[in-house]
Amino acid sequence: MLQIFNSLTRQKQPFQPIEPGKVRMYVCGMTVYDHCHVGHARVMVVFDIVLRWLRVQGYEVVYVRNITDIDDKIIRRAQENGEDFRTLTERFIRAMHEDLAALDILPPTQEPRVTEAMSDIIALIQTLLDKSYAYVGTGGDVYYAVSRFACYGQLANKKLDDLRAGERVAVEEAKADPLDFVLWKAAKPGEPSWPSPWGGGRPGWHIECSAMSTRCLGEHFDIHGGGMDLKFPHHENEIAQSEAASGQRYVNVWMHNGFVQVNKEKMAKSLGNFFTVREVLQRYPPEVVRLFILSSHYRGPLDYSDDNLEQAKASLTRLYTALRGLPAVATAVDEGWQTRFAQAMDDDFNTPEALATLFELARQINRLRTADEITAAQLGSTLKHLGGLLGLLQRDPETFLQGGMPGEVALTAPLAATGDGSREMDSAGQINALIEQRNAARKAKNWAEADRIRGLLQEAGIVLEDTAKGTIWRRQ
Repeated sequence: MLQIFNSLTRQKQPFQPIEPGKVRMYVCGMTVYDHCHVGHARVMVVFDIVLRWLRVQGYEVVYVRNITDIDDKIIRRAQENGEDFRTLTERFIRAMHEDLAALDILPPTQEPRVTEAMSDIIALIQTLLDKSYAYVGTGGDVYYAVSRFACYGQLANKKLDDLRAGERVAVEEAKADPLDFVLWKAAKPGEPSWPSPWGGGRPGWHIECSAMSTRCLGEHFDIHGGGMDLKFPHHENEIAQSEAASGQRYVNVWMHNGFVQVNKEKMAKSLGNFFTVREVLQRYPPEVVRLFILSSHYRGPLDYSDDNLEQAKASLTRLYTALRGLPAVATAVDEGWQTRFAQAMDDDFNTPEALATLFELARQINRLRTADEITAAQLGSTLKHLGGLLGLLQRDPETFLQGGMPGEVALTAPLAATGDGSREMDSAGQINALIEQRNAARKAKNWAEADRIRGLLQEAGIVLEDTAKGTIWRRQ
């Protein structure tokens, strides 16, 4: 049975949906003022895996992932660029969708935007005012009264007095309590604004997700996810707002993925130590980036480095090499391997252990390849199927192993004299032609020439393997 670590209870627990056979899940999405970085990609990949595995288990999943398309950072960036904020956000929404498609991240069922949810946001704020959980400050901002919500701090596992320690009320703020947070911001001159009962303005960050999630999924739903940095105060505030307004439990299971780290420090735009998805995809195939993210358990840290990406690339190469050259066979998925894989995934989506199962299966295929090719091919079908559940191994092995990957050095040395030796061919064609020349040299027992050609290919990152069926190659 699927076990999920619940950040609220701080323990793994059997997953039981509110409605049998159906799961409603909300994940905090991007604030679209810049390109996605690897930290954002991790959130998206993690919950893509959750979505895929829930569907494998037969659940009908309604997956909602929002877009924050108005906030302080968006306004500031638009002003710096001298453009309308809508032009800015539309550009980065398109870029985000391109990045997610490249990483083979399945689209959500719904993707609400803050600017399209103003009526829901205003209605929720009004409910909180009517129930005395909110108040209008002297400057026209609307605040949530944290002290009115008895369970505040339950997600962070902290008491109000502990949270207040060290807090100060800024002079310009009209808050009754240092922990009170803004629900509606009165508009400043030149800022985008929307009409409300409290004057023109725009929503605070926390109220947006409460309004959009409950509009799409109802007041009580199954899973809410996001990065560890959102646990407090964002998700804590969501609970306070939503449960105060509805009078019932907001979410059953809270899931938080760990940080992506660079030199033991969280990757963040504010720290300037981030790498955008686009930058990384110029150097590594998307599938390599995906495997890199899945190589660490989602709740732990993920250390970003070239060495770790190179290791992921080598690991994916091993899996595709195991699938290479196997005959096509019609076969059912091997139950033993499928059970091992499922046990890992049912243990709080343990993708490192699931990947370990794939690597062991690949080793078994390699051991059987010569002695029992049919059994090896049958296991190859299982490997491809199980990899597909993680969004991996769906390319043709030859295409992956021989295809031009980002960052690969193209082989540009001219062919040896064969009538048109000075003409440069496309990389794959040139490699195959050089292999033919090497084979001819070997047949003529011209070992020096054969070694020269192998060395030329090796310098270009091409690995040759001489098999009983002939010479095959892959990129290093």
